[in-house]
Amino acid sequence: MNKPAIEKKSELAFEELVNETFLKISNHDVLRPFFMSILSDSDHWMFISSNGGLTAGRKNAEFALFPYYTDDKITELAEITGSKTILRVRHENDVLVWEPFSIRNQANLAIERNIYKSVINNKLVFEEKLLDFNLVFRYCWANSSRFGFVKTTTITNNSEKNLTIEVLDGIQNILPYGVGSDLQRASSNLVDAYKRNELEPTTNLGIFALSAIIVDKAEPSEALKANVVWSVGVVNPTYLLSSLQLDKFRKGLSINQEFDIKGEKGAYFVHQTLVIEAKNAHSWKIIADVNKNHSQLIELISELKSAQNIAEQIEEDIHIGTQNLEKLVSLADGLQLTNDKLQDCRSYSNVLFNIMRGGIFDNNYEIQKNDFVKYIQKANKEVFVQYKDVLNNLPTTISYTELQLQLLQSNQPDLIRLGWSICRSNLAADTATQAAHGISFLSISKTRLAERS
Repeated sequence: MNKPAIEKKSELAFEELVNETFLKISNHDVLRPFFMSILSDSDHWMFISSNGGLTAGRKNAEFALFPYYTDDKITELAEITGSKTILRVRHENDVLVWEPFSIRNQANLAIERNIYKSVINNKLVFEEKLLDFNLVFRYCWANSSRFGFVKTTTITNNSEKNLTIEVLDGIQNILPYGVGSDLQRASSNLVDAYKRNELEPTTNLGIFALSAIIVDKAEPSEALKANVVWSVGVVNPTYLLSSLQLDKFRKGLSINQEFDIKGEKGAYFVHQTLVIEAKNAHSWKIIADVNKNHSQLIELISELKSAQNIAEQIEEDIHIGTQNLEKLVSLADGLQLTNDKLQDCRSYSNVLFNIMRGGIFDNNYEIQKNDFVKYIQKANKEVFVQYKDVLNNLPTTISYTELQLQLLQSNQPDLIRLGWSICRSNLAADTATQAAHGISFLSISKTRLAERS
């Protein structure tokens, strides 16, 4: 029998999770699905829908971990792409099948769904509460420059009883290396036929590769790289490399470990049975990365065999990435502390996206004389020769505002025009940052004019 519908309201609030500040959207499932981006200090990119569907990779769309599609398709494919968890909760003499964030049984369960996004913009937490059992399920996406994409899953038992939970958790629709965005869009079924998913038995590392690079030529083309997935913190697990046995698990049938799967979409699932004590929790991690060659695979396997504190190393690298990202924003004056925390977050995000587009200054607003002289020489040889003495008299480093003044004082139109092209690019970046703080271009211009006077 279905639970009676309860009208829910979505709200926005700040909340602390593991000593970090997050923005929480409660009951986000009552809203239309919306799109988000998760950033890093390195070359990761992730675009994710509020229903869990996502695409992610490194550098660009040609090095994707999950298929690179448009917003609407990513949202529609949430059931078969990205994170997937199925839980069989044993309660007295019955078993409850709970599939967090799925549309499969949400009408039959009393649940609450929330999203938390870190104010630094590099972590996203999905939370679903099973209210009748006092169970909380969370998974968090984060980035590690060294290890890749990190999914941390936590089940918290807030009830007064110990609970036995059979877990099938992982990620699905994993791409192998060598599948570009155009190839995936135009020939995804052909791509599936070339896929091979293997399990390295000593470390349970999932290796996702093509049997051959797909080319429209009568020539051999070996696939010499792979995408990889592995796990840490699991208890006596069984591993799956595809989604073929998910329905068997839902029905309570036994599932068998997969070692080598050909011609199927890639997946990496860990199957484990947990006994979670009252008022306690259990966590584990699934880590994925792209574009690994043979030597990098051997190095990773060796590291997984020998590392004693790999989970701590992952957390430390994530923390370093958080600090680095915050430092990048601070170099563009993007950190504010006012009595309006939401406005502070908005300012931070605006500056963050500005520096993603335009970069940051290497040394505040200083310009190197050698770089400037080389630029003038390349841009206009006649101007360079004519005003060589003026250029040679410049200091080794000079602020762009001082350079503007010296160029104006030279009264040489060609030199002013070429020099100001550099200054204007710096001013544009500066203006974008100031605009994020609510300062108008007019006020900046007035300040610059006052300085020149």
